[in-house]
Amino acid sequence: MTLVDNLYKLRKLHLGADVFPQDVLDWINNENLWNLWVPKTYGGLELSLTGGLSKLRELAKIDASLGWTITLCSGANYFIGNLQPSKAHEIFIKAGSAPCLGGSGGVFGRAEIVDDSYRISGKWRYATGAPYLTHFTLNAEIWENGVQLLNDDGEPRVQSFVIPKEAVQVIEDWNTMGLKATATHSFAVHGYMAHESCSFSYNDCHLPHSIFKIPFALFADLTLWINYIGIAEHLLEEAGVVLGKGRLDTLENAILESDRKIFLYASEIEKRIQENKAFDADYVKEIHEGAVQSVKGISRNIIEIYPSLGVKASTKGHTLNQIFCDYFTATQHHIFTRK
Repeated sequence: MTLVDNLYKLRKLHLGADVFPQDVLDWINNENLWNLWVPKTYGGLELSLTGGLSKLRELAKIDASLGWTITLCSGANYFIGNLQPSKAHEIFIKAGSAPCLGGSGGVFGRAEIVDDSYRISGKWRYATGAPYLTHFTLNAEIWENGVQLLNDDGEPRVQSFVIPKEAVQVIEDWNTMGLKATATHSFAVHGYMAHESCSFSYNDCHLPHSIFKIPFALFADLTLWINYIGIAEHLLEEAGVVLGKGRLDTLENAILESDRKIFLYASEIEKRIQENKAFDADYVKEIHEGAVQSVKGISRNIIEIYPSLGVKASTKGHTLNQIFCDYFTATQHHIFTRK
């Protein structure tokens, strides 16, 4: 089945539901969407940056929860480039089933060094796709013999980890107005002993593929930014039925300009990688600020047209209302709210 064949089916199956039904999860697995960025040698689709962004935009336009969940989970599977080779092989090849990684970018726990392992405990928030995950990723401060370890600059030493779902207690506390089926719950870990091979760093890349040469902060900005564009395209489509041609030009132009900018940046990034150019801090900041201003502009335009959409746009269960709630739930992601 193609995306087009499943378009209306996917929207209807879970509008406002707390989780994706099994039909949707089966379709995601059949399309191998968790593995957009994973190399083919590890069972993935190995998409380019521009190809992957196009796919994510298409998914977000189909349904916001669908696009958002696949973005965050395929973004965690992207860590295959950072995982120690033995762990990457264990998760993506040896297990014999399609992995789905996800977790939290916050530092909410601690990992105590015990011989060649870490004892991990803590509670982390906002793990998108928590019920669908096979492995959880997390960041923790490092301790040894009861002493917190520090970096050279005096800041706490932090390490990233990937652990199996069996080591995690999911806390079902995702209760937002939108993006419900993302099931972005909290999770807790209670003294799990993780072997040293479970640790990884965003700055260490063990695979040669071009996609893994993109700084993760930049990759995260682009893959989330494209979701706002896709969701807004869906709203534009539905609002056009109500308002008719000509009354949505400002929103449409904002979407088109954002779409132009993000793919211009994506092409530049691919060219930089080909030419082996570094990604300096100013360039990364430029793209981040461009993404922030793009989302703010689209948001303003959506708010401006909302009063003209009628009571149906405020009616729970109506598509317009669901898109509005999804979009403005998405705007609360820290990447686009931090200064």
